[in-house]
Amino acid sequence: MLEWAEFDLDGAVWKIPAERMKMRRPHEIPLSRQVLAYLAELFPLTGPEGYVFPAFHTSKRPLSENTINQAFRRMGYGVGEVTPHGLRTTASTLLNESGKWSADAIERSLAHADANSIRGTYNRGGYWTERVAMHQWWSDYLDELRASAKDKSTGRMKAA
Repeated sequence: MLEWAEFDLDGAVWKIPAERMKMRRPHEIPLSRQVLAYLAELFPLTGPEGYVFPAFHTSKRPLSENTINQAFRRMGYGVGEVTPHGLRTTASTLLNESGKWSADAIERSLAHADANSIRGTYNRGGYWTERVAMHQWWSDYLDELRASAKDKSTGRMKAA
């Protein structure tokens, strides 16, 4: 349900209003260079107002989760094998396993409340600087995975 109005492209941040968040708190997400480039490519097609990803049959509604799930099926993934929400789990796991980022920054990026309710009450840290670096690292990491997969599929060695 992304809307163009939620993006501060100059500031490289996605600002999700409280009413759209499960915990009813506004949430901000740093945007990597790659995400900004994808949004710039998409903007002429669906911007400047309305949904970033509108439904196919009407621009007055967002693309449904079922449409995304069907795209995964067409890519060859079975039901439940890959889901939009499951990608958050994958990101959390890989970010934690990398050892590069604090658990607090990862959880804050996922808009999760602190499991320790007392600590959560007092810890208001946004970990913004770390999250900006983490989101850029994640996009770079995904680019590396894609390049590695292409090299394997073509049998070519990756350039140094």
